[in-house]
Amino acid sequence: MLILAIDTALDACAAAVLDTDAGELIAQESLPMKRGHAEALMPLIARVMRSANLAFTALDRIAVTTGPGSFTGLRVGISAARGLALAADKPAVGLTTLSAYAAAIVSQNRQAPVISAIDARHDHVYFQIVAGDGSQLVRPKVASIDEAIAASQFGAPHLVGNAAKILADRWPKDAPQPIAVDAEAAPDITWVAWLGAAADPQGAPARPFYLRAPDAKPAAQPALAIATS
Repeated sequence: MLILAIDTALDACAAAVLDTDAGELIAQESLPMKRGHAEALMPLIARVMRSANLAFTALDRIAVTTGPGSFTGLRVGISAARGLALAADKPAVGLTTLSAYAAAIVSQNRQAPVISAIDARHDHVYFQIVAGDGSQLVRPKVASIDEAIAASQFGAPHLVGNAAKILADRWPKDAPQPIAVDAEAAPDITWVAWLGAAADPQGAPARPFYLRAPDAKPAAQPALAIATS
């Protein structure tokens, strides 16, 4: 199976082609960036596809991160994935940024619980907790940092995500201490691709996974004046 993976959810613009039969990425590129995903993504995908020496119609599916993350970045990545999938007549699948972060740790077959955390600002994080075997302990949610830290009840965790250091810095000294802190700015595109290969197209739609409403909302429209005669 050939998978095109796309990630623009956080502070990177990345794409890769995974060949599951070969068990490896055959092309990839990742650019660190906080803004500018819309301008960078399509040229980056074109370079990756040229490097893989593939036409889009040769792909079996397209995988994309669906959030949590930057609202603008998510729209860029998901729109690209859905547009390419439509043009190539291939399925598009979505997977969460939190699961992509966790997958890299779960793959190491360790026993410790894994807390994936993304900075949600205002002293909050998006987070989820999985056991060492990947089974879910706490569903994805947005919560205060203190609530996320209460996850110490599951034992000494492996912290991963762009908010991993935020949690580590606030971790109580009398709780089981994190065994590792991986403060990656964005998930590894390798695991976006592998999760995309494992996803069920019917149960993993390529649509935004928001855990809260946008901070910015459209201004209220002024009421129309009614003329009277």
